[in-house]
Amino acid sequence: MLLEPQDAQLFFRLHRTLMFFVNQRLKVIPDQLGTPMEFAALPPDVRVKVRDALNANIDLIQAFVDENPAHLSEDELDIIRSWRHLVTGRFYVFRELKKYTVFLSATAPAIAYGVLALTQPFEDFFGPHRPVMTQTVLLPFKGVIVYDGLMGNYNISFGPGIRRNLNEDYKEAKARLGIVTSLPISDKPLPPKIPKAKSIPTPPSKEEKEQSLEIILGLIDKFCKEHLNEEYAVLCRKMAEKLARKRPSPLLHGSPNAWASGIVRAVGGANFLHDKTQTPYMRSTDIDHYLGTSPSSGAAKLAAIRKMLKLHQLDTAWILPSRLDDDPMVWMLQVNGFILDVREAPREVQEMAFNKGLIPYIPADRQ
Repeated sequence: MLLEPQDAQLFFRLHRTLMFFVNQRLKVIPDQLGTPMEFAALPPDVRVKVRDALNANIDLIQAFVDENPAHLSEDELDIIRSWRHLVTGRFYVFRELKKYTVFLSATAPAIAYGVLALTQPFEDFFGPHRPVMTQTVLLPFKGVIVYDGLMGNYNISFGPGIRRNLNEDYKEAKARLGIVTSLPISDKPLPPKIPKAKSIPTPPSKEEKEQSLEIILGLIDKFCKEHLNEEYAVLCRKMAEKLARKRPSPLLHGSPNAWASGIVRAVGGANFLHDKTQTPYMRSTDIDHYLGTSPSSGAAKLAAIRKMLKLHQLDTAWILPSRLDDDPMVWMLQVNGFILDVREAPREVQEMAFNKGLIPYIPADRQ
């Protein structure tokens, strides 16, 4: 979930104005900076030093509000004044939800924060896999929580044991405070949960299933024809039809535009569509835009598809046929502890690998 563009512009304008003031007071950066825009143009590793200096001198926020050197409005000053309640530290980027991304604090007891991205989805920074550890500052902004635009990443992978512990921490945090979506954290206890009355859903008719699939296929075909190519269209149709055959079909619930975006994102991810060196190339947010859905909805459907179909980056079932021959990972197999390029193996070995579903076709036949 992203801030509205006008809110993101307001946030960056206010934040760089405050950081410029902090640097003027503390002289963290010795270079002479004439305007907040000059500060914003500095590299992130330089700007983060001023950010850390503010964290150690929170009273400068009130000093800025009192002086108001940029002649901000009272509403704008209220936003900056609220930043006294910032939360800094290490967080696990833990889970993508419909309205926000869950940041789980690395300190005990864990607190789950619902955080909005600014101008790019968090997936563009961290990739699709969760959890990821980051160092950042969370700030209140117009009733929601955002981060300050600076994130330090840790190249750490988490095994099953740590993931289980994080899941337990997340459950405990939700039971204690819920998911915190505004700062400062409210000291009011959570209201008791009211059990929902169970209802028996009416199974969708065959006509409803067919109509939903046709709408999604129409969106996919038009998008691939205008922005990608026929190979992408074939694989995206194949994925949509596979989802439609599930019982119950997930395509019956939610926006067809969001499902179309999630499908294109999924196939694109398997083929590195987001890599600028590839042709065609397209960002995830552009896919959402052209298919008429929000980045958060497209990301949510992508996550659901990956879970339902158990997708991974090197899944050969969703690689474009034209790229199979050139992708060495498709043909590398482990035999008796050794890595073998099956294209160089005897035909009988290729047939065994094909019959077991380990390779997409028998290379000897293609030759």
